[in-house]
Parts: sequence; C-alpha cells; structure tokens
Amino acid sequence: MKYKKHLFVCTNERTDGRKSCGHEHGMLLVDELKKRISADKLNAEVRAQKAGCFDICPFGPALVVYPEGVFYKNVEVSNIAEIYESHIKNNTIVERLKIEF
Repeated sequence: MKYKKHLFVCTNERTDGRKSCGHEHGMLLVDELKKRISADKLNAEVRAQKAGCFDICPFGPALVVYPEGVFYKNVEVSNIAEIYESHIKNNTIVERLKIEF
C-alpha cells in the first residue's frame, strides 16, 4: 500500500430528500483533512479524498480510514481535529464516532 493511511470521505448527494452525506459537506471534510495533512507534511504518507456512496447513508456524513477499514459516522468539521490527531497520527480509533456493523 502506498499510503500509511488512506481516508475516503463520502460526498454522495441524494436528490430525493433522504439523508445523505452531501457533496458540499463531504468536501468540507476532505478540505479540512487535506489542510492538516499538508501542514504536518504527511502528503507522502497520508491521503484524503472524496468518494462515492458507501451505502450507509443513515450514518452520514461518513468517512473510512484504511488500512484499518474503520468507518466514522455523523462526522462534522468539528470532529476532524480529533479523528486526525487520535487515529491518523496516533493510531487510536475514536470509538464514539466509529460505526459498529
């Protein structure tokens, strides 16, 4: 695997009124993650990018961290600092935001 951590953020936008992650909200999350990665000069080790639907819309906005395959639910921009510092930099999963399948 090229990256030590690879983050995918759902940016799917439903048009029928049902809950979804939303393109605008998802891109805010991607942008915030990219800012932190760049500021820490981790671009060669960590990548954040937009993704299509994960088919877990009731949990959205959602993101997943690989290689662990940990999905996070109801992610807001205010949660990004905690996820980034805890999981991305220190390998500690943020249990309160983790989706249990």
